[in-house]
Amino acid sequence: MDISRKTDYALRMLAELVNKEGGVVSVRAAAEQNDIPYSFARSIQHDLVRAGIVESTRGSHGGMRLSVDPKTTTIREVIEAMQGPICVAACATCGENDGPCPFRPECHFNPIWCEAEHILGAYFDSVTLYDVVANYRHPILSDGNKFKLVGPEVPRPDVPSFR
Repeated sequence: MDISRKTDYALRMLAELVNKEGGVVSVRAAAEQNDIPYSFARSIQHDLVRAGIVESTRGSHGGMRLSVDPKTTTIREVIEAMQGPICVAACATCGENDGPCPFRPECHFNPIWCEAEHILGAYFDSVTLYDVVANYRHPILSDGNKFKLVGPEVPRPDVPSFR
């Protein structure tokens, strides 16, 4: 699974709104603050409005404001609003006429991909916008295969790049 540039930018723009604590942020200001091309930021704002995550206001003091509670809005909700369901493999849609893979019933690897999607979904569900932005917390796998949130005192791993 790839986190798209659009999703990354959306999360950065939402961080501006979380930090504003219910206030209005102009799209231009959010774009400039996060080095996002303005036209792309407008497109992202439109998608966030359509998903019900932000609301737009017009006028000289217009911009966008969160329409969800950042303390309960998970990272998964934002990811799926921007790029659709979390998907590790295309087993469900790579067959004829976008149907399931014809090898799926006897595939040795399909259960692995399905479980990876489940784990990734649980990981992104375990952390909210507020946890990340306001509290600088991120989930780690702990004892019992549960995710727990830790703060900045625990070093974050670098994101590996295979490209």
